[in-house]
Amino acid sequence: MGRLSETFRKLKEEGKKALVSYLMVGYPDYETSLLALKKALSGGSDILEVGVPFSDPVADGPTIQLAHEVALRNRTKLRDVLRAVSELRQDFPDTPILLMTYYNPIFRKGLGEFCELIRESGADGLIVPDLPPEEAEPLKKELSRRGLSFVPLGAPTSTRERLSLICESADEMVYFVSVTGTTGARESLPYERIKRKVEEYRTLCDKPVVVGFGVSKPEHARRIGEFSDGVVVGSALVNLCAKKDVEGIEKLVRELKGALV
Repeated sequence: MGRLSETFRKLKEEGKKALVSYLMVGYPDYETSLLALKKALSGGSDILEVGVPFSDPVADGPTIQLAHEVALRNRTKLRDVLRAVSELRQDFPDTPILLMTYYNPIFRKGLGEFCELIRESGADGLIVPDLPPEEAEPLKKELSRRGLSFVPLGAPTSTRERLSLICESADEMVYFVSVTGTTGARESLPYERIKRKVEEYRTLCDKPVVVGFGVSKPEHARRIGEFSDGVVVGSALVNLCAKKDVEGIEKLVRELKGALV
């Protein structure tokens, strides 16, 4: 059983939900981003989602787009991301760490080589927002050979047929997008609509599902945690990282995790 499955198993036994925290390596600089990632984990994040800088992050809103831009301006490379993951793995041996990357860097490096590099770093798998499940099989094969997970995305517009396909392509977890559009903190979320879609998903799939895009407050986490297996928080943490407020990151993570219990 991989770290992801083991984490969800333990949380289910304890009657708790998962907090997935996203931060970008290299934003606003490498040292701050690494400390922020550590604070997110020490604050109680169950799963870490580590951003790989890319020039055309089509699924991301202004906050995380800026993080990509600045990280690239800082000359942050894949090797820097992998170095950060390796250090995090030493300090947090049991926490699942997923890389969030677009497909182009994987394709350019070569699927097998990319997957081998992330395995060596201690990462547990990939989230690739611009890779549809219909085209994911070659990457999934390379991940599976190395005991790594592929995490597909579902959307509010996904049909039952597509939800079934998404479930089939997932190894240990599905990331469900709460709203159409890009990432970004929001004041409110369409809870009932999200709930209906998650319930539809559950009639087709028993793999854990976490909900992201727009989740930024403890109240969001509490409400969504009532019908999902966890939430993903990104832009709210990235905003704090931009200010180098790493203590604020740890505080917000504790508040979010507290709301999920």
